[in-house]
Amino acid sequence: MLFYDYLVKDNETYMLVASTEGLCYVGLKNQDELFWEKLKKKYYTNYRLQYQPKEMTIYKQALASYFDGEKRSINVPFSYQGTDFQKQVWQALKEIPYGSTTTYQEIAKQINRPTAVRAVANAIGNNPLLIAIPCHRVLGKNGSITGFRAGIILKKQLLQIEEDKTA
Repeated sequence: MLFYDYLVKDNETYMLVASTEGLCYVGLKNQDELFWEKLKKKYYTNYRLQYQPKEMTIYKQALASYFDGEKRSINVPFSYQGTDFQKQVWQALKEIPYGSTTTYQEIAKQINRPTAVRAVANAIGNNPLLIAIPCHRVLGKNGSITGFRAGIILKKQLLQIEEDKTA
């Protein structure tokens, strides 16, 4: 069984999905539907998706607290699916400090795959937990704000939230 609910924050609607083990997906409701469908088809075909606001309260509160600047991380159980390489990249993303940024190249070096910059970028693009696993903290080699599944505008907003709260 997978549970889901929505969080509306700053004119954006986020879909959150969790299993009994933890949060497995965060994405924008209207922009990420295709991404969610691919993820569901690949990893969750035997699961039934059920609207369950009560089961999702802890996850919604954690995400809302991050947006409000009350929390610097989303400390809830995660239960995401991906390849071993993707999970290694996502773990590296979780280690980027709040209010800091890094580059795709630095992540590749961190996981001891310095020539795998494109593969790292691809793994980051397939992050199932937007914001919770802070892929928005990764910039291009020259410090430019590049690719983000939920759009560059939201990436800038997330970086601004963190900058404002660390200043």
